Amino acid sequence: MDLSTFANLINAIAVTAGVIFATVQIRHYRQRRRRDAMLELVRSFQSPAFASAFRRVISLPDGATKAQVTELLGTDGEDATHIVGLTWESLGVLVFRREVTLDLVDDFFSGPISVSWRKLSRYVFEQRAVLDRETAFEWFQWLAERMIEREKQTPPVPAHIAHREWK
Repeated sequence: MDLSTFANLINAIAVTAGVIFATVQIRHYRQRRRRDAMLELVRSFQSPAFASAFRRVISLPDGATKAQVTELLGTDGEDATHIVGLTWESLGVLVFRREVTLDLVDDFFSGPISVSWRKLSRYVFEQRAVLDRETAFEWFQWLAERMIEREKQTPPVPAHIAHREWK
């Protein structure tokens, strides 16, 4: 093997190693970014404002109307519905754009999302009519429907049962 061929071989190996290293680093960066985004998301749901709003929303009857929201939660009841609805709306967009995975959202929030939708779906439809805007809370509905579809295919099993053999 002459010196030129040997130099080309070394160059090819170096370029290949560089491409492999870059691919591994990009994959690691994406995993870290996704994990960091999910952790930040979880922290945002641990705020007192969201916890209070969610607690108030789940106290509503299924399919609550705007009048029931006002009657049962008071004049600031709509604030609670908006905090919860817009939070799930934001999460729906992130799932759709694949910034966070549906599996992770399912693990963390499937129950709260489904229950919120069960409580607020009629309210959302009334809001759409009042606003004359079909897109109001569209991603909240989309995300809730994904959670409901998943639960129809595979009924939820509590983690303490599903993973009791985990070590």
